[in-house]
Amino acid sequence: MELTLIKVFLPTAMAFSIGILITPLITHYLYKYRAWKKSAGKGSGYGGGGTPIFDALHKERDTNTPRLGGIVIWASVVATISILAGLEFLFPDSVFGKLNFLSRSQTWLPLMALLVGAAVGFIDDLLTIRGDGRHFAGGLPLSQRMFVVMVTALLSAWWFYDKLDVDTISFLGFGQIDLGLWFIPAFVFVALCVYMSSVIDGIDGLAGGVFMFIFTAYVGIGLWQEQIDIAAFAATVVGGILAFLWFNVPPARFYMSETGVMALTMSLTVVAFMTDTLGDGEGVSVLPIIGFLLVATVVANVAQIMGKRFFGRKVLLVAPLHHHFEAEGWPPYKVTMRYWILGFVFAVVGLLLTIGI
Repeated sequence: MELTLIKVFLPTAMAFSIGILITPLITHYLYKYRAWKKSAGKGSGYGGGGTPIFDALHKERDTNTPRLGGIVIWASVVATISILAGLEFLFPDSVFGKLNFLSRSQTWLPLMALLVGAAVGFIDDLLTIRGDGRHFAGGLPLSQRMFVVMVTALLSAWWFYDKLDVDTISFLGFGQIDLGLWFIPAFVFVALCVYMSSVIDGIDGLAGGVFMFIFTAYVGIGLWQEQIDIAAFAATVVGGILAFLWFNVPPARFYMSETGVMALTMSLTVVAFMTDTLGDGEGVSVLPIIGFLLVATVVANVAQIMGKRFFGRKVLLVAPLHHHFEAEGWPPYKVTMRYWILGFVFAVVGLLLTIGI
């Protein structure tokens, strides 16, 4: 048990420490090369039209705060995994050799999803930074990013279906639902929905705190299921997020932006499926509970689009939902703190439902 806890929580401390150490260098280059948007605002809103309220709320911070802060998260995770894998290679018969959690059965897929999301998100951020307000101002088109998510999800779903013999999803204590080949489109649908929630990244510290609690809940689920490698992976991500949050709390030194949020959402989908049938658990069906704030963000965005397109009026003052609260007069730090509180509550509820069933 002691070795198990060390294997799970030592990577958390390592990722956090590595993140703290590398951030000054990352920050130096982000500010040196002025890695921020050249013009404030979104340009166009959900369902078309301008975004005057959003632009007014963010006109100062958008053009002097660097993007690409998500590098801190995924670089910390990759460095931690590499170090522990190297220790196993060098000292296979010692205690250090037992700390590596990179395994074909549990962590190859979430790591691959993290890296793909990080790389594509990095390209998107780079195009956004270099955009001149007309060309590439919004980075990669949403359709192209969604295509990457879909293809990655298809490959992951095929791996689950063909290599891991998984074609079912468990549903909150009611047993497994046999989907057969429909498991693959179900996986892709979940992946796309989770990625759509990435717009929750928009206020200092908000997305980092929300994802930190979500991944922490899956650390607990992985431990409960005795899937130690997936628990250690999720714990490593938590360590990277904590290092990011150290510098992202108001006023933020940088934004997570697409390279961070795309990496987190894509890997989260795989972690949820890893803690489902493979772990005799309900990792997928509790995801909407653990990540309720992500669900609320997506639902609010859809409602905003539908309201404008079919009824000619907005449901929210401005979307996504957290910016609506800003427009209502809530200070940004209050929105962030309340999201953190709710994120903790929903993570606990989801964890209790999982281990209590």
